[in-house]
Amino acid sequence: MRTFDISPLYRSTVGFDRLFDMLDQSARVEPMTNWPPYNIEKVGDDQYRITMAVAGFSPDEIELTQHGSALLVTGHKAAEEDKQYLHRGIATRAFKQTFNLADHVKVKGASLENGLLTVDLVREVPEALKPRRIEIATNDQPVMAQDNAKQIEHEPQKTKAA
Repeated sequence: MRTFDISPLYRSTVGFDRLFDMLDQSARVEPMTNWPPYNIEKVGDDQYRITMAVAGFSPDEIELTQHGSALLVTGHKAAEEDKQYLHRGIATRAFKQTFNLADHVKVKGASLENGLLTVDLVREVPEALKPRRIEIATNDQPVMAQDNAKQIEHEPQKTKAA
């Protein structure tokens, strides 16, 4: 397995510590099992969907937990002791899958239909954190600051001559 040294990137970036920590951690951790299989799709600009194939599991045997920026999906099948199988091809083993979510991504809802668990996600950036345009003022024109909701005009302060 190849490993990449990302330490030079720490010197030239600011605020990406969490991203580099996740990359570094993923390189060190043993390869995770890819069971159950899943898809991650982008539904809209700020909407995403995770679809997991969990045939044989009922909604009460699956648990979704969002803790900060991590979404944990676990499944545990109750033991069936009274059945005797001649061939068992449907996997019902317990699973635990963790998805690292970006900032401000929340779980909107989840459903289980035809053996597919669908988790809908949405990114809701607070109004205060959205980008805003800042005008550059000169001495002879008023300062214009644009808030996300409204435009504010400030007169330049006049200095008193002594």
